[in-house]
Parts: sequence; structure tokens; C-alpha cells
Amino acid sequence: MGRIFEKRKYKMFARFDKMAKAFTRYGKEIAIAVKLSGPDPNLNPRLRTAIQNAKGVNMPKDRIDAAIKRASSKDEKDLQEVLYEGYGPHGIGILVECATDNPTRTVANIRMYFTKFGGSLGASGSVGFSFERKGVFKLETPTVDLEELELELIDYGADDFAVDENEIYVYTSFADFTKMQKALEEKQFNIITAELQYVPKTSTQLSEEHEEDILKLIAIIEEDEDVQNVYHNMK
Repeated sequence: MGRIFEKRKYKMFARFDKMAKAFTRYGKEIAIAVKLSGPDPNLNPRLRTAIQNAKGVNMPKDRIDAAIKRASSKDEKDLQEVLYEGYGPHGIGILVECATDNPTRTVANIRMYFTKFGGSLGASGSVGFSFERKGVFKLETPTVDLEELELELIDYGADDFAVDENEIYVYTSFADFTKMQKALEEKQFNIITAELQYVPKTSTQLSEEHEEDILKLIAIIEEDEDVQNVYHNMK
């Protein structure tokens, strides 16, 4: 009985930890959007997207409002968006998106993680060329014919689709992200998240043992409070 309780407690804490990290991540996205273009989501498309994504991970409205208010204060520090590129062990390319008020601290930490796990932090452009910047929209599966939906959304820049149980993923080029978002909003689709992500052009298959090495590196990078997203080209 005690062992079962411990497992349940571990799963509960893991779920809360994951939720807390998501709230922190989207709180930073809200702050960056407000600093760039103001606190009104009707006049700030990036803020509107950040709020939408925060709601998609069940971030409470009062926390969203507090993040907007805090970012509107002149006393709040500006966050810089930084992309770090490196290679993990076994030649796997890794991109690390960060939002930080202290890039010197952040780059030192990221370099330490790569080094500790047998990788190396590279210069700008050393890894990014093997990824594409894409818009990724996660939607609740609409009650329409999916083939018809695909044909309709191609006109707005959709270049790939994927269906996963009750969700559908729509992919666009970086250039078509805003156009697709506007089209989905006008058609009143329930957008769970709308993000710009780095998608690898090709993927590398590793053995289970080598795959575990990469997963350990990614796990410790994701624990850093300055890290927003981690992308890799491991299959």
C-alpha cells in the first residue's frame, strides 16, 4: 500500500511540476509580448497568442492578468530572447530557446549542461541550418470533414497536417503563421496552442542507449528557469 501511495504522490508532484513550468514559460511569453507592443491583446497579436497558449495549459485568468500587469510596470526587467545552438553526444543537433534577464548567466549554464553530458555549445548558425522555423497550431478536432478542412486551410498556407486522437496539428511556414492564425480565429476554431517551433529537416536514429544520453541532456536543460523550449533532430 505504501509503495502505491508513493508512486501516486510522485506522479502528482510530477504533474504539478510540469504545470508550474508551463505557467512560467507562458508567463514569460506574455511579459515579452507586453514589453514589445503593449498590454492590449486586441492591438497586440503576439500577446493574444501568448494568452491563448496560456489558457491552453489551464493557466488561471488571474495569473494571466497578473503577468500582464507586472510586465506593464516600468520597474519590471526586460527579458531577452536568445537562441543557443549546440551538439549533444552522438552528433545530435540541439537548439535551446531562452528568455532571460541575464544572458551571461544563461549562456554559462547552457554551456555547462552540454559539456557535462559530452556535447558542446556552438556558434550562431552552427546547428540552426538543419532546422526549419514553422508555425504549429494545435486545434480541437473540428466537427467537419478533415479532408475538406485540409483543402480549405491549404489556401491559408497549411503545408502539413497530423491527427492525434482529439487534436489536429496544422503546420505552416514561418511567413504564413500570422495569416493562418487570423484565418483560424475568423473561422472560430478552438485553437489550443499556436506556436513557432524549430522542426528538423532530417532526423537521426540512435540506439536506445545513445538515445538515453540525449534525453538526460535535454532533461537537465529543460530544468533551467531561463529555458523556454528545446528542439533536437533525434528521431
